[in-house]
Amino acid sequence: MHDPALDKLRRFFSEKIACHGPTPAGADFNSETAQTIRFGQFVRLLDLSTPFSMIDFGCGYGALIAYLLERGFPLRRYVGFDIAPEMIEAAHSLVPGGMEAKLTTEVEEIGTADFTIASGIFNMKFEVDATTWRHHIVQTLDTLARASVRGFAFNMLTIYSDQEKMRPDLYYGDPSWFFDHCKRRFSRNVALLHDYELYDWTMAVKLGGWNVRVP
Repeated sequence: MHDPALDKLRRFFSEKIACHGPTPAGADFNSETAQTIRFGQFVRLLDLSTPFSMIDFGCGYGALIAYLLERGFPLRRYVGFDIAPEMIEAAHSLVPGGMEAKLTTEVEEIGTADFTIASGIFNMKFEVDATTWRHHIVQTLDTLARASVRGFAFNMLTIYSDQEKMRPDLYYGDPSWFFDHCKRRFSRNVALLHDYELYDWTMAVKLGGWNVRVP
């Protein structure tokens, strides 16, 4: 995907957080409830019962780390990546002082971790055509796989959304297509959740050494 599209995405989220602050609206979530439901799907799929490291790919203002720590998950190292510097600045306040952590706007600096989670980063495509945007997603999934030791997970708006509510500036992914892609490219062990009350789905890819949780 060409850089102007990423520049527009960066400006969009910079303006969101400037307007709404470090809140779900500041990360373009409809509500705190919707944000929490989406985070809960990652917990359903990933084995977070033992100490783990995590890359929060598209971390926004750090809502995911707050969600995990408030619920007592043993997160031992955290890397937050976001293309908007304003988001990274806001995320600093949610990272505990004693935790090993890195926050960056440079994807080359994320390194590796047990798990990589990407929540909501594929939704907003603006005027980019669907084929080009899917190519961008496929490239990003390769990045997530390279960064992950035990597995990675991501979510996406669904093609099964109500037609009259679908917007041309948003991308709606076919879960069957991405399931097949992840099975063929990354691992035989892929889990898909499409059973919660939002118009999206969540997928996790097992890379080794952990168990996919199937509801």
